[in-house]
Amino acid sequence: MGGNEPMYTRANTDWFARCRYGLAVHWTAQTAPLRGAALGFQDAVAQFDMSAFIDGVLASGADYVLFTVTHALHMLPCPHPVVDSILPGRTSKRDLIAELALRLNTYGKRLLLYYNHSCNNGEDPEWEDALGYHTPPAGQFMDRLVEIIEWMGEFYGSLVSAWWFDSAYSLDPRGPHNSFTSTAGPFDVPWAAITAAAKAGEHKRLVTYNAGVNETFLYTEHQDYWAGEMVDLDHPPQQRYLSNGLQWHGWTCLEDRRWVHSQADTDFSPPLYTDEELLAFLRLCVQHQAPMTFNVSIAQDGTMAERSIAQLGRIGEALRRTADRPTS
Repeated sequence: MGGNEPMYTRANTDWFARCRYGLAVHWTAQTAPLRGAALGFQDAVAQFDMSAFIDGVLASGADYVLFTVTHALHMLPCPHPVVDSILPGRTSKRDLIAELALRLNTYGKRLLLYYNHSCNNGEDPEWEDALGYHTPPAGQFMDRLVEIIEWMGEFYGSLVSAWWFDSAYSLDPRGPHNSFTSTAGPFDVPWAAITAAAKAGEHKRLVTYNAGVNETFLYTEHQDYWAGEMVDLDHPPQQRYLSNGLQWHGWTCLEDRRWVHSQADTDFSPPLYTDEELLAFLRLCVQHQAPMTFNVSIAQDGTMAERSIAQLGRIGEALRRTADRPTS
């Protein structure tokens, strides 16, 4: 982060601050079905039940959706010519992102995207090699990463309201976590260029970089809100903004701290928190204009954890009743 970065004006987060809570899913190439054999990635994308998914979002009362584009494996549920040119077979013909954004838009709900470059401790070695994570000069790797992000920003435009970038600690070892394993590094990470690429096609789009659980370290000033990864509800917001100036935002798992439902023939876990615990936490969030995102388990066909969806729906209704209650 530093002195060599150009000045940056943070995007307006008022719309985000007005949100009560959002729903996130880790629907990835590793997501398993509830029962039976897993489909290949292309078939899974083609058969994803968008209508059922949207029904779940509406039942949850969530104000927005945070959808995982890539995770441990760099497989995108959408077309992407840049990725195809780097490593064919890592994209899909069906564009789940555009479909989801358009469907959400009809209900006045926004789409946020999670992105992981997937160069993490050899979890996807074929992609690491193709992208050039281990190949000098290191600048070529960063150029490709910027190109991938910029293409998506331009292509989706106003359909995508924010990015949530993970695994910054595999690019930049300065933070509280260090999973940098490249043999071509160290990198001169062009954080300003990555943020500019992320805002291509929509300059109002929000950007954040995750520094780890409960960490507020800034890899760059060129971001707009806090990633806010959490493993519990023990760290409620104290105000709308952190001391570093970022809009407060949190993200935690509602019922399964493994994030991804990756084991076939297993049921979804029950919610981790009682309605009372969840409601008390969210009332603080609403009070401080601090949006909270809940990760809900999802199966390969797009089915989400029913008990979690029902719980969010109850909490949302309770928050609405509180908001509608006249003051004396």
